[in-house]
Amino acid sequence: MHTLTTARLTLRQWREADLVPFAALHADPVAMQFMPRCLSRAESDDFARRLQGQLAARGFGLWAVEHRAGGEFLGCVGLAAPGFEAHFTPCTEIAWRLAREHWGCGYATEAARACLQFAFQTLALPEVVSFTALDNLRSQAVMRRLGMRQDGEFEHPRLPPGHRLRSHVLYRIARGDWPPPVGA
Repeated sequence: MHTLTTARLTLRQWREADLVPFAALHADPVAMQFMPRCLSRAESDDFARRLQGQLAARGFGLWAVEHRAGGEFLGCVGLAAPGFEAHFTPCTEIAWRLAREHWGCGYATEAARACLQFAFQTLALPEVVSFTALDNLRSQAVMRRLGMRQDGEFEHPRLPPGHRLRSHVLYRIARGDWPPPVGA
């Protein structure tokens, strides 16, 4: 399994000690406002264990993210294959989910840059996408800081018509556009 590092972060395999703070993240209605619902402790633990298994099996996925200086668990960032059909699938998605107390520190962008570098240099992927609910302006700002470009909107097929989060925006970046110019 690959471990990624940045100036401030380590993206690594999941540990039992991550389960409590990961469950707290999933129980926070503000942190989960752009997800369909908060998760119970059991659901959060199951999700972490699935992520752990995917990392072990493929060598990449959604890594647990910790601060290098103190080892504090921040959330998860990484690469995934969306489990639904849309006009842009099959594809590889870059995604992040950080605890609210770590928002605004640049951690999502820093970790996602390391993931994109891995996606393009190690995995030689031709493209990576990201998507989120239309109202999730924070995540869209991260996508733009990564050099991703908006490529339209779509209705998320796993959410029912009329659901407040069904309308999503799609962003893309091609391997030839990585890394983005400084200041992009």
